[in-house]
Amino acid sequence: MIELFHHALRLHADPSRVVVRPFHLGWAANGKGNGRTERIVAEVMQLDAVRTRAELEIVLKDFEARHWQTRRVFMTRYDEIEQMLGLDGTEIGDEKRQLIGAYFCHEYSYAAAALMNPSCVPHFDQSGMPPGSQRILMSLRAVGEGHISSVAFREGIITDNNELKLAPEPPFATATDLIGADELKIPTGPVTVYRHRDSTLSGTVIFPITDAQSKGLEDMRLVHFQHDDGSWEWLGTYTAYNGATIQSELLRTRDFRAFDLVPMTGSAARNKGMGLFPRKVGGQYMMIGRQDGENLFLIKSDTLTHWDEGQKLLGPHYPWELVQIGNCGPPIEIDEGWLLLTHGVGAMRKYSIGAVLLDKDDPSIVLGRTREPILAAADQDREGYVPNVVYSCGALRHGDKLFVPYGVADSSVAFAFIPIKSLLDSM
Repeated sequence: MIELFHHALRLHADPSRVVVRPFHLGWAANGKGNGRTERIVAEVMQLDAVRTRAELEIVLKDFEARHWQTRRVFMTRYDEIEQMLGLDGTEIGDEKRQLIGAYFCHEYSYAAAALMNPSCVPHFDQSGMPPGSQRILMSLRAVGEGHISSVAFREGIITDNNELKLAPEPPFATATDLIGADELKIPTGPVTVYRHRDSTLSGTVIFPITDAQSKGLEDMRLVHFQHDDGSWEWLGTYTAYNGATIQSELLRTRDFRAFDLVPMTGSAARNKGMGLFPRKVGGQYMMIGRQDGENLFLIKSDTLTHWDEGQKLLGPHYPWELVQIGNCGPPIEIDEGWLLLTHGVGAMRKYSIGAVLLDKDDPSIVLGRTREPILAAADQDREGYVPNVVYSCGALRHGDKLFVPYGVADSSVAFAFIPIKSLLDSM
């Protein structure tokens, strides 16, 4: 019997969490003139100073208390429109600029539909932590209007006593910025986005920015990666979705201020759910992935961004996983080997979470496997946007326990602590 401590805290979808996003309107077929954008700008330009101030005050009354530095956001958006239209803004006053900017913004409730599928890594700041405590950082998949997924973050602290305390979310959320973006050109390759200098990480959201990501950034699996030279980097594998095709991509950051979003290449990168080992093994980078929608594969590469076909590692075996299996995050290094959380799909498409132990020097060798699920959809955990699903994108080792954040029914996030010895004894 596996010991398990369920924490009482739950995170849920929250339609009140909104950010200001660019609102894109029509553009003339010839690229200039007669477009809706030019028409709206021209109409605002015709307003006298009194009417301009009155209209701006209406907007600010509705939205200034809901967003951080709203006037500055409007001014920044105006600058983008000015550059796009080739305007000479030297004679345009600040109030008119703000009003024009407001017409090309809108609120987006980034977690109105769902909050799910978290992953967890050590926080970059461990200063002041007492013995037995660790500061953590989680990524979460947030789903809003149009079923578009983005990446949200939460910070917190866990302790040896199965305690969890999350840092409060700031009243205002902010989206990362793509510096120097061209309104008329959708990026197609690697991009770097930046957290606002005054925004906390718990109030930061990474939205789709490239064409390949246009319908979502899904199920990030974060890992604290150690390079051969001893340096550390936070890496996250995620699925970019454009409404028709998927593509695995890699987030890279050393400071959680700048985030590189890098498409991965190779046949294995055309699949989702890739979990990166936190260091090289035998001189190679390694991933756990699912290439055929059914089995788990061990994939090796000489680079972090190119991944070809791997070797089959595990297939469905027990009744609770007969439909398919996959990983529930990157492998976790322990003294006994690599501990990998898995998910299995059984009858009635019910999801459960299990675990396997892989050899530390040769992860293609399976040393153990849980016969029964660690976690399964049951009772109140069954109901939600997608019933009967429990799913994690990454647990964290804390002393002799695993801290496991997991999604429930694609609707909320729950938390559990599991003694590693109890888990190994069940294999």
